Amino acid sequence: MLNPKPTLHHPSRVRALPGLRIERWLRRAVYLSVLLLTVSGLAWVGAHYFLRPVGAFGETVVSPLEPWSMKLHGGAAMLLLFFVGSILQVHIRRAIRTGRNRVSGWSMIGLLGVLVVSGYGLYYVAGETSRPLWSLIHWVVGGVLTPLLVAHVLIGRRSRG
Repeated sequence: MLNPKPTLHHPSRVRALPGLRIERWLRRAVYLSVLLLTVSGLAWVGAHYFLRPVGAFGETVVSPLEPWSMKLHGGAAMLLLFFVGSILQVHIRRAIRTGRNRVSGWSMIGLLGVLVVSGYGLYYVAGETSRPLWSLIHWVVGGVLTPLLVAHVLIGRRSRG
């Protein structure tokens, strides 16, 4: 824990800086957002590749689950970006200063950055020829994010004890 600056105030009013642990409601919001992203992403992949019904003329058509899973995925992504911005000021800055859990923390930040760029690319940039590459990057990085978050939390819990 960081030592507070010396002060002339009464000792009972001197407070040490709080730890790196995120408030319970914010932790739960991040976990819920990541869960929604993971489930909706997997639902889209399943609907897109395995649940496409055959149309009247023998061609496959878009599954009704596909657009709904994509809408949920986009909404959950916006929520996660909001909550990550909320933890930036306290948790991330303080963790950088203390030097704790740096590898998994910077990995989380890097993966989130790649997901934001690849998600933006899929929505606004990708054409028919580049879409498979954008998708592959997004799926691979997205598949690593959830286990990395679990590892980051477990490493953090071990290092604070």
